[in-house]
Amino acid sequence: MKFFRNIIALFSTVLLLANAGDNQLCTLPITPANNCVNFSVGSGTGCAWMCNYCASSLGTNNYYFTDNVCTYQEGTGCVGNPVSGQVYTCCSV
Repeated sequence: MKFFRNIIALFSTVLLLANAGDNQLCTLPITPANNCVNFSVGSGTGCAWMCNYCASSLGTNNYYFTDNVCTYQEGTGCVGNPVSGQVYTCCSV
């Protein structure tokens, strides 16, 4: 019975994470491969979230998007037009 309670608790945690953040993709901790991370976003997710995700996942503020979907603009911050469901890649320099 304890095993099933643990499974249900784990499943509930995953559901809470998946539903957090205004339709933004919520992922489990990742390990960057070749100094890059791949991810997709949900509807309504903007570049500010994507830039924060990349900086956090890569452990640096020195990174770039391979397709330039998001860029940094002085005085404005991280800007661009991500598309829901598309896979994006950011890599540390």
